[in-house]
Amino acid sequence: MDKKNSVYEMSPQEYNLKLAEALKNVPEFKAPEWVNFVKSSSSKERPIEDADFWHKRAASILRQIYKNGIVGVSRLRTRYGSKMNRGVRPERFVKSGGKIIRTILQQADAAGFTETIKSIKGTKEKRPGRKLTAKGKSFLEEIK
Repeated sequence: MDKKNSVYEMSPQEYNLKLAEALKNVPEFKAPEWVNFVKSSSSKERPIEDADFWHKRAASILRQIYKNGIVGVSRLRTRYGSKMNRGVRPERFVKSGGKIIRTILQQADAAGFTETIKSIKGTKEKRPGRKLTAKGKSFLEEIK
């Protein structure tokens, strides 16, 4: 099995933009109407202004799952968190909001790209979260 594929060959930014364009053709990945009114984190001051934000974030989340194996909402919230401006006080790290991530993962489940993994009691190897299916892996690998 060849380890080289387009996910690792391209730069992450270039790959995510191409994957976001491909996700626009998948009917399950539709941006909800509330996405224009919410912030992506409590550390942000303004709502999201990018028109393609939903598909770009979905592409980034799918790439994170491909790269890291099993990933949960909490780990992704930490990944997309940022520093919060607290005025005169020092900045501190704040996790991002979970609603956007959860909704994207539910859409990926509906499209058949991911599946939910439950934790097995007494073992540390299997942690709960989402894992890519064979359909999801092949979809991500055929992006060129």
